[in-house]
This record gives sequence, structure tokens and C-alpha cells, in this order.
Amino acid sequence: MSILIRPVISEKATNTSEVLSQYSFYVNTKANKLQIKDAIQKAYGVDVVKVSTLISAPKVKSRYTKTGVQVGKTNKMKKAIIHIAEGQEIDLFS
Repeated sequence: MSILIRPVISEKATNTSEVLSQYSFYVNTKANKLQIKDAIQKAYGVDVVKVSTLISAPKVKSRYTKTGVQVGKTNKMKKAIIHIAEGQEIDLFS
């Protein structure tokens, strides 16, 4: 089971990483906080102080086509916000 899927690259996530030493990652929905902490420490070699998680619900989307209304939904995603020790950083752009 792969724990880390990809880092969150957005304006808000980049700003919090520069100011507060918090990094956001999309993770497997079945992973718990201890597994996420171990995966981050092995992958990036930093000391993780705290892990916060949240699960975003799937969004229902519909569109009108020639054959009628097509209804679908997006996947649910789990996001982990990682708080690392003071003075350390993760280089996501290299």
C-alpha cells in the first residue's frame, strides 16, 4: 500500500510551508497518522512533530449532453497536513 500519493501544490499550501513549516500531501484514504508520519520521515528525512488529516467528500457533478443528463462524482481524497520541526524544510520543487 502506497501511503503518499502526491504533495498539494497550491498557493495556500506553498504559503503555509514557507511561513509555518506545514506541508500538505494527498495520502491513501486508509492510512492512519502513524503510517503517514513514518512515510514522511523515510521519504524526506525530517522530524515530524504533528500530523493533521482531513477527508474531502466526493463532489457530485452533472452535465447536459445530447443523450440526456450525465451524473457522476469525483473521488474522495484524504489530505494530511504535516508539521515539521523548527529549522527543517522539505524541498518539493526539486
